[in-house]
Amino acid sequence: MEFIEAMKNRRTIYGLNNELPISDEEVEKIIKECVLHVPSAFNSQTARVVLALGDNHKKIWDIVLETLHRMIPEDKWQPTDEKIAGFASAHGTVLFFEDQEKVSELQKDFPLYKDNFPLWSTQSSGMVQWAVWTALEERGLGANLQHYNPLIDEEVHATFNLPTSWRLMSQMPIGGITAGAGEKEFDPIENRFIVFK
Repeated sequence: MEFIEAMKNRRTIYGLNNELPISDEEVEKIIKECVLHVPSAFNSQTARVVLALGDNHKKIWDIVLETLHRMIPEDKWQPTDEKIAGFASAHGTVLFFEDQEKVSELQKDFPLYKDNFPLWSTQSSGMVQWAVWTALEERGLGANLQHYNPLIDEEVHATFNLPTSWRLMSQMPIGGITAGAGEKEFDPIENRFIVFK
């Protein structure tokens, strides 16, 4: 039941600050455990995760902001700036990637399933993201999940000198919680879950 409670308590938190209830080292340990133990098809282990703290965290949101400024009209900058400033005010950012070189190797090694490996890679990434999010929430951190990829991919790779085969999947700002999540609505479970006895 503790696992179910942790799953229920994981929410999208936008009100984040720079103060964590645990140390950076504990955050690192939690993320490492999630990356190690989340399952993947064929035990492919295609997930790659980067934790950016301090100035490196700020660099990510500078990249996002500069990229969006080049793409949207100037009269839309203010709401965009405010939104990105909220993410930048967090303590750090977790970047989730999937190694496409590894996916390609699996496609060559197991041609019968080659069309499925990109899908399985995406599924594995989703599980890693959810596991990290839930585990951090359980320790009192807030987080939300953003998707500015592929707009920022090239600059993120260049800034952090990451392998180009790592496909950016999402960005997760993490921090102390300054405002909780709103009420969550659920579609009727009867429309989403069926039992045959």
